Order: sequence, then structure tokens, then C-alpha cells
Amino acid sequence: MYDPRVWQSRGYIPHIDPGGCTQFITFRLAGSMPQAVLDQWRAELEKGEITDAGFRKRIEIYLDQNYGERWLSDARIAGLVQDTLLNLDGKRYRLIAWVIMPNHVHILIETLEGNPLSEIMQSIKSYTAH
Repeated sequence: MYDPRVWQSRGYIPHIDPGGCTQFITFRLAGSMPQAVLDQWRAELEKGEITDAGFRKRIEIYLDQNYGERWLSDARIAGLVQDTLLNLDGKRYRLIAWVIMPNHVHILIETLEGNPLSEIMQSIKSYTAH
């Protein structure tokens, strides 16, 4: 059921954020995927040449090739990301699973009430970037 209070979009793939919801999230390092590639796929999505699922699948396949900078293959940096994920567990979300790849991260979380996904991701990315 579409409820505009919980569905959000930043101009491409919409997502739901009702609180207390299990979310699978992938976030990546800058430079892990050329902007031109994303722009081409978004254009294909807008034209209806590919589906939302096809768009997401292309991104996952591309990221799994580990192009671009591989900062997360450094155990110290990967450890910082892991420590951040674990530190926020139980405070903003329940961390179910995570995988840290050389150029991107997958997390499976259950958001806790009152903690919008956008704020959770801002906390994770802001802390680890600094």
C-alpha cells in the first residue's frame, strides 16, 4: 500500500521508511562506480528499458567487481566501519548482518522507532568519513 508518509525518493529508486522496518542497505565509496555509468542506467530506467530491480542488480554486480578505490580492504579502515556499525546497534537500529567489501558495504538492519533511515545513514557515513 502506498503511503506518502513512509515512501521516499531522492529522484530515483523509492524506498520505505516507516520505522521498525527491516532494511537491506548498500553504500559505496566515492569513485567505486563512474557517474556516467549510473547516469546511463538511470536514463534507461526512466525510459522503461530496465526495471527498478534490474537497475539495482546492475549496481550490485558492478560494485562486486571492486572497481575504483578499495579503501575498505585495509583492515584498519574496515574495522572502523565495523566498529561504527556495532556502536550504533541497539541505539538507532538492530544490526542483523553486515558485509564489508573492498569498495562498498552491505548492512541488514531493523530501524528503531524515531530513527529515520536518512539519519541513520548520515550518522554512519559522517563518522566513518571523518
